Amino acid sequence: MKKELLKSFLLGMLSIVLVVSCTDLEIEESDSQISESETEFTGVSDAGSSLSGLYGSLKSIVETQEDLYALNEVTSDELLVPTRGTDWGDNGIWRQLHAHTWSSIHPYVLNSWNNLNRLVFNATLIIADPKGEATAQQIAEAKFVRAYSMFWVMDMFGVAPFRNPNDGPDIDPMVMSRAEAFDFIITDLTEALPGLPLTGPGIATSTASKAAANHLLAKLYLNKHIYLGESPQAADMTKVVDLVDAIAADGFGLETGYFDIFTSDVDNETIFFTTSSVGNRMWNTLHYNQNAPDNNGGGWNGWSTLAEFYDLFEGDPNINVPGSGQEERRGFVPTDGSNLGIGFGFLIGQQYDETGKALNDRPGNPLVFTKDFPGLVGNNERTGVRVIKYHPVNGEFAGHEIVFRYADAHLMKAEAILRGGTSGEDALTMVNELRMIRSATPLGALSEQDMLDERGRELYGEFWRRNDQIRFGKFAETWGLKDSTDDFRVLFPIPETALLSNPNLTQNPGY
Repeated sequence: MKKELLKSFLLGMLSIVLVVSCTDLEIEESDSQISESETEFTGVSDAGSSLSGLYGSLKSIVETQEDLYALNEVTSDELLVPTRGTDWGDNGIWRQLHAHTWSSIHPYVLNSWNNLNRLVFNATLIIADPKGEATAQQIAEAKFVRAYSMFWVMDMFGVAPFRNPNDGPDIDPMVMSRAEAFDFIITDLTEALPGLPLTGPGIATSTASKAAANHLLAKLYLNKHIYLGESPQAADMTKVVDLVDAIAADGFGLETGYFDIFTSDVDNETIFFTTSSVGNRMWNTLHYNQNAPDNNGGGWNGWSTLAEFYDLFEGDPNINVPGSGQEERRGFVPTDGSNLGIGFGFLIGQQYDETGKALNDRPGNPLVFTKDFPGLVGNNERTGVRVIKYHPVNGEFAGHEIVFRYADAHLMKAEAILRGGTSGEDALTMVNELRMIRSATPLGALSEQDMLDERGRELYGEFWRRNDQIRFGKFAETWGLKDSTDDFRVLFPIPETALLSNPNLTQNPGY
């Protein structure tokens, strides 16, 4: 049955495989189905099920530690995955990302290209359904998902392939330039807005809303000068201000209790979340001997941060136990066994179990996380400050990961004002408003570097560091364990299989 459906899908649905690569495409029951015709698209079988399938695919893209997350975090100065003995060696794929030595055959580059373009196409099937059975809201939600997916394709690869549902398998997908893709995404979101629900803070933020669309629009206009290769325009920055004001008018705002935001409880900050498991965000950083009742196997002892990034936060640079003079966002390492013995934020120094007993590593050394590394290879079990925002005390594999939240919008507005946007508010005052909520000392002045640093402190581990570093012109600079200054790496390469399957694609410069 599945083989017959796959044949029908590949012929009738114009072979999404040709859009993205030569890899296999497994069809699930929630995927769109169309007729046996090789050229005529007759519609999806069930718009509601197809839309649920889109959200399910988006959930999978967000929750993995590889692919989209790795490409936007491990390539930055925020996170790295050092090799520890043979652990996390993986033929160098993690080291390549942090050192900026990846190539067009890197598996996470290929997977991201495949998955995001597949989501664009499946959303298009709902939008273009000639039967007209999808409701206005279903079409609007599909346009939001398509816009979100194409945003990342455009942002990471600089182009966006696109296939119309009625194109036969012998027709190569067209390829939009970055400027064309930008306009396409703006149009999708603008057209979607009237049909999207006005959703304030609550459990309904797991699906598209006006606030989510406005957030993505603000992200687009804030980065527009990067995408189009021009200087920031005051009119675009003012659009960012207006879009963020519209989000606030829907009831969203800054929330006290920083780490409480990253639970499944309702808060005022979360604009859009997926039901993705957050297990990868906690267990990939924790040591093997750090565990919890539902995960006695412990962590996977990999992901860490650089000393330079940790030092962006206020407090004693060498410890992070309670009372170290740290701002709230840096977190703390409990010494009394509270919170399962596992800290929040940045874990440095001696670690403890749920009884308050000092932990050892597997060879028997005190489990003391250090700031420095000998390199991307040659590490022991203890090197590197660990980073944890989602915490096992709230559920070892809880299904609630934030995609958009208001603090990001708040800082986008402050940055837009700094870049010339019109507003009755002041950028420095806005940044200090957030800092005071987070128990950080107010700044006396605000430079672009201050703005980038503040975004790092607030949004670490939330997909945005690469995007921010590029916008502030820092992505090609050296840091910690990265020596590369290749400025062409602001874009990832088009995967080799995609180039082979679609002659309309051209490899990005430098690869």
